[in-house]
Amino acid sequence: MNLILFGPPAAGKGTQAKRLVEARGMVQLSTGDMLREAIASGSDLGRECQALMSRGDLVSDAIVIALIEARLKEAEDAGGAIFDGFPRTVAQAEALDAMLAKLGKKIDRVVRLKVDDDALLKRVAVRFADQGRPDDNPDSFKVRLDAYNRNTAPLLPYYAAKGLLSEIDGMGAIATVAAAIDAVLDGTTTA
Repeated sequence: MNLILFGPPAAGKGTQAKRLVEARGMVQLSTGDMLREAIASGSDLGRECQALMSRGDLVSDAIVIALIEARLKEAEDAGGAIFDGFPRTVAQAEALDAMLAKLGKKIDRVVRLKVDDDALLKRVAVRFADQGRPDDNPDSFKVRLDAYNRNTAPLLPYYAAKGLLSEIDGMGAIATVAAAIDAVLDGTTTA
C-alpha cells in the first residue's frame, strides 16, 4: 500500500508515519528527514538545502523528486511507502505517479490531517525551544506554513478527483488521530 500523509509542518505526520511503520511494516519516506540527513552530511546538496530551509523556502522539485526516487524501490520491496511531506506540488504529484507506474504501483490512499495554523505555531515554538531544530524556528516556520498552504492547496482537488482523499481532524489526541487513519486504511470509513 502506498499512502500520502498531508498536513502542514508540525501537523503530526511524522508521529503517525512512525506508528504506521511499526504497525504495518511500511517504509516512511519523509522529505524532511531526507533533507536533514543531506544537511548533516555537509555535502554541496546539503549546504544548498540548508540555505533554502533556513530562509523558510521550499527546496526545488528536482531535488525532492531525486531524493524520493532514490528510496522508492526499497519502499516498494518492503510492501509500500508512507509519503510524508511529499508531494507538495502538482508537478511532484505527477512525477510520483510516473515513478510508481514504472514499478507497476500507484497511490492507494491520501489522508489529510486538518489542523489549526495558530495551534501549530504554538507547537513549533515549544519544539524549537526543546529540540532546537533550525527548520522549526518560529519565523521561518511561518514562511513554510504559508508556502505549504499556498502550494499544497491544488493537490487536494487533484487527489479528490481520483477518489483517494480522506480528511481527518489532526488536532485530536495521537491515539484518536491514529484510529481515524487506521479506519481509512482498513476501509471502514472514508473520513
